Amino acid sequence: MANELCANPPIMTQPPPPFSRSLARILFRIAVILALAYGAHLLMDWVLTRMMDLPHGMHSVMLTSVLLLVLVAYALLIAIPFVPGVEIGLSLLLLQGPPIAPLVYLASVAGLMIAYFAGRLLPPEWIRRTLLDLRLVRAAALIDQIGALPPQDRLSLLSDKLPRRLGPHLVRWRYLMLAALINLPGTMVIGGGGGICMIAGLSRLFAPAATVFTFFMAVLPVPFGIWFFGIGLLP
Repeated sequence: MANELCANPPIMTQPPPPFSRSLARILFRIAVILALAYGAHLLMDWVLTRMMDLPHGMHSVMLTSVLLLVLVAYALLIAIPFVPGVEIGLSLLLLQGPPIAPLVYLASVAGLMIAYFAGRLLPPEWIRRTLLDLRLVRAAALIDQIGALPPQDRLSLLSDKLPRRLGPHLVRWRYLMLAALINLPGTMVIGGGGGICMIAGLSRLFAPAATVFTFFMAVLPVPFGIWFFGIGLLP
C-alpha cells in the first residue's frame, strides 16, 4: 500500500481560499515574523552587551545570576531560525574560558531541542493552510499525503522523492546528516541550527529520543575540547 502511495501520490482537490482572505493571513504572518525578528534583535543586543560586561571569573551571586540569564537567552536565540546563535556561544567561550564550556554546551543542546519540539508541535493543518494561501497546491497535497502515512511509509516516500542514488542513503543516515548540518559553517543561510532543527521536527521523520541524542553528540566536540584543552583550541 505504501509503495502504491509513493508511486502515485494523490493530488488534493481542495482549491486555495479566496485571494483576499489569503492576503490578510499572509500579512498577519509577516507582521508576526517581523515582531519576532525585532524581539530576537533586542535579545541578541542584550546578550552581547551583558557578555561584554561580564568579568573573567564569576564569583558573586549577582554575577552568576546574570551569567545564567545570558545562557537562557542564548538558548532561546539559538532556537530561532536565521539567528547566529553559534557565534554567540563561541563568544561566551572566548570571554569566559574553559569553566563555562559545560554550561554553553547544555544551553546549546537546550536551544536545539526547543527548535525541534516547536517544529513537532506545529499542526500539519497550519502548514497546509499556509501553503494554500501561497497557492502552493501541490506542496499542500504532499503535506496531506505525508500526514496520512505511518513513519516508515513516510521514509519510503521521502526516499522516492530524492535522487535515486542518494535517496536511500540520505534517509538511512539522516541523523548523521542532521548532526553534520548543525556543525557545518555557513548554514545560517538555510536557517541556522534553529531552522534546521525546526524543519526536522516539522518533517516528523526524526524520532524524539534519537534526535535528542544526536543533539548531545553533535554539539559536544567544541565545548568538550575547550573544557579539556583550553581556549587555544579555537582559531
